[in-house]
Amino acid sequence: MTFSGTNVLVTGSSRGIGAEIAKVLAGYGLKVWINYRSGADAADAVKADIEAAGGEAAVIGFDVSDEAAFVDAVKTIVDADGALAYLVNNAGITNDKLALRMKSDDFMSVINANLKSAFIGCRESMKVMRKKKFGSIVNIASIVGETGNAGQSNYAASKGGLIAMNKSFALEAASSGIRYNTVTPGFIATDMTDTLNAEIKDTFVSKIPMGRFGKAREVAEATAFLLSDSASYITGETLKVNGGMYM
Repeated sequence: MTFSGTNVLVTGSSRGIGAEIAKVLAGYGLKVWINYRSGADAADAVKADIEAAGGEAAVIGFDVSDEAAFVDAVKTIVDADGALAYLVNNAGITNDKLALRMKSDDFMSVINANLKSAFIGCRESMKVMRKKKFGSIVNIASIVGETGNAGQSNYAASKGGLIAMNKSFALEAASSGIRYNTVTPGFIATDMTDTLNAEIKDTFVSKIPMGRFGKAREVAEATAFLLSDSASYITGETLKVNGGMYM
């Protein structure tokens, strides 16, 4: 895959899927801005891994749900590099409860972290990318945003909203040469899934036609494809990376 742009901001990239996305994109020659909210040491470790492999990276810490901080971060990147070519909105949280027990604050905390933050990123990146008539954004949503899930009405709403919002941004930005796409991972092997016992893992795997959890790298490569020149005529789309669990 080739990339006409030179740099990318990946939110929530100090660990998990975000860290893998950062490493894969650095491997394709992009300068990666690694974002974290509270894991500075983990972000520095991702940067060290990228540089050890011959890539280029910088660490930028801010809370993605803080509008002023996100705006300042984009300005910092543009001041340093002269442009922001790509953005991956990956940062997110969960706060699971059955709906009957979920307070409004529980609901809105997830909406703010997952959906409001992505809105800010999509909007601010469009502002700077329009000047270059070039850019690509990938929003990391979830299979839960397509299917719903008991105990996750807040998370499902945030990720379903992200899928819909992505299409609106794609429509608004297409004439400016900017593309917006979404990736919806299914069950992906991460540190979180490693803590599950074998019985629970088997139950989840039984629902996946391909018979296994996905790998973080598989999500990262799908993200890289949508950002790359190989996807130059693709916008407003949702790419499922779920092993056939939801088609």
